[in-house]
Amino acid sequence: MTDRISELLFRNLQEVFGEGDATRRRAAIEELYTEDCMVYTPMGAIAGQDALDKFSGDLRATHPHFVYTPHSKPQILGNAARIAWGSGPRGEAPDYTGWDVVIVRDEKIAALYVFLDTAPT
Repeated sequence: MTDRISELLFRNLQEVFGEGDATRRRAAIEELYTEDCMVYTPMGAIAGQDALDKFSGDLRATHPHFVYTPHSKPQILGNAARIAWGSGPRGEAPDYTGWDVVIVRDEKIAALYVFLDTAPT
C-alpha cells in the first residue's frame, strides 16, 4: 500500500494539478480519487470529482506554464501521507510552496488537504 500512496501523491501533483489537458486531467481524477472525494484548500472545501475537475482546471488556467515539483519524499503513516512541493516556471525557484496531505481509501485519494507555505502570486 505504501507504493500506491506514494504513486497517488506524485501523480496528483503532475496529472491533476499540473495537467493542462482537460481530458487527461479528468481521466487522472477518476483514476486517482474516490467519487465522494473531499479537497480542502485555503480557498475552501471542494466535494466530489466534478468540483475537483473544475477547481484544478481553473487553477491551472491561472498559471499554465508552472510545474509542480516535489520537495520531499512522501511520509506515509497508515492510510495517510504528506509531501512538500513547490510550483513555478520550470527551472526557476518556485513562486509558491506547500504540503499535500492525503487520506487514502480503497487505493484512491478520499481526502486531500492542501497547506500553502507561501501564497500564489
